Amino acid sequence: MATKGSGVLSVFLCALVASVVLHPVALAQSAWEEDGWLRTSFGQERLEAGDEFGCYGIPGLSWANDPGAVAQACKNYIEDRINASRWGVSPLSIYTPDTLTMADHTKVASQGFTVHGDKTSLEYTAWHNATDQPTDLWDWYNLGRRGGSLEKGMASLEDVQSEVEQGGLLNLYWIGRVNDATVRHDRDVLAYLDDTPGIWLTTWGEAWSSWSSKRCFETTQDVHQSDGQTILTFESIQTEACKSVSDDLPWNIPLTWLIDVAGVEVADVSTVNSTEKLPSIEFEKVSQEGWWQQADGTLVLSTINGHAVNITLNGTDVDHDVLAQADFFNNHSSAVTVAGHRTTDLFKWAKRFVDDTEVRFTWLVEPRTAEGIDAWIPYAVVGVGLMTVVGMLGVLGKEGLGPWSSLAERKHGQNTTPLGLDERSLDADEEA
Repeated sequence: MATKGSGVLSVFLCALVASVVLHPVALAQSAWEEDGWLRTSFGQERLEAGDEFGCYGIPGLSWANDPGAVAQACKNYIEDRINASRWGVSPLSIYTPDTLTMADHTKVASQGFTVHGDKTSLEYTAWHNATDQPTDLWDWYNLGRRGGSLEKGMASLEDVQSEVEQGGLLNLYWIGRVNDATVRHDRDVLAYLDDTPGIWLTTWGEAWSSWSSKRCFETTQDVHQSDGQTILTFESIQTEACKSVSDDLPWNIPLTWLIDVAGVEVADVSTVNSTEKLPSIEFEKVSQEGWWQQADGTLVLSTINGHAVNITLNGTDVDHDVLAQADFFNNHSSAVTVAGHRTTDLFKWAKRFVDDTEVRFTWLVEPRTAEGIDAWIPYAVVGVGLMTVVGMLGVLGKEGLGPWSSLAERKHGQNTTPLGLDERSLDADEEA
């Protein structure tokens, strides 16, 4: 029984070694080189400016064979090097080809990816036009591409203007380089997006997190009087019940609330704990906390969940009413993001935009494919793995263990001493 148990254990260990060595993720890691810019201050500056890091793919892994493995490996690739956003650690956005089924998209989503794009050809869609507003989580598995390309010669300022005027979320396409050639961007399109009021310059993950927060929310308000003024304490609460609705995936980004204060002037808005005053965001287009008062007297307030603020009103016994959560940051009527597809070198893709625009990018990153001598490494890994397994099975087999235990029987048959000699040797010992 012990020999049989040892054989089973040996086979199990060999299979385990083989499965680790030959696992597609392990092989893929030797087929690519990382983008070192993700670990540098340049990457952190992109985060602080409001850019986002999502996934494009992993060399050596196949979307057709195992989309879940691609998503898992790409998620690990980002999390090991940089946060996905200034609002969250884990990535929410990923490129997916138009060949995946809904079941495949579900596998990708199980890795925490909530936005799949763009133009994935699924029946359910989000933001393929101004009225294509998402209603369910799976609508975001087919994010549309609106506004065209940012590439000079392919971009159309007229098309972008038309889409912005219609409203909703625009998602422009961008790729920084083709082989060794640098792709030029259209400066007129960027200037239009920077200069036109009413546009939220955002990213895929921010847009999804904002939309998700409207599916479940809770606020608290408290009012008291002080020195002839009304102090309204407001807080948007992130409850456990609301977290469970979206598996606690949405980033805690600033949400914009519209509050009717009966036309009374707002003196200032400050945090409850530190009395730090929130800035005016009247003309701001990139997500941040702050406030301003519209011409009709409505207060536009942008805060993150769990951040209580005191709203000071220049009047006594002022009535208030929380009207709604705005569709987009700062109550803008349209939103724009640019997806940087297949970003293999963040510096080369992004350096031209550092001081040139406030437009935010969703960088869909991918490691560079290993070149030259490194290209043979995956094959060497397979070869060494197979040789190791075969060698171990051979050694165990000679000891009578494992599936090749017949080797021990063959060895025994070849080296057996004649029976007569054995007997004489034993007899001699006894006589002595």
